[in-house]
Amino acid sequence: MLALEVRLDFACCLCRHAVGVTLRCEGQGVADNPLTMVKVPCPTCGENNVIQFTPEDGRLHQVTRERVYCHIPEPSTN
Repeated sequence: MLALEVRLDFACCLCRHAVGVTLRCEGQGVADNPLTMVKVPCPTCGENNVIQFTPEDGRLHQVTRERVYCHIPEPSTN
């Protein structure tokens, strides 16, 4: 089984606070997927950051904020 440990440092998308995280990637999916996405909460503001990175070399591709879609309730027909 393939197991990799990746250390990533980035700035939070919302508050720009420096965030560092160590991720352990393991299993057959590591070799099959060249690009991996994971949600990491910011310790300062608590918002989730979506990180896209390559597990093999630890290259950080993109950091975006998590998109949360709220459904607007439909009015009742009563």
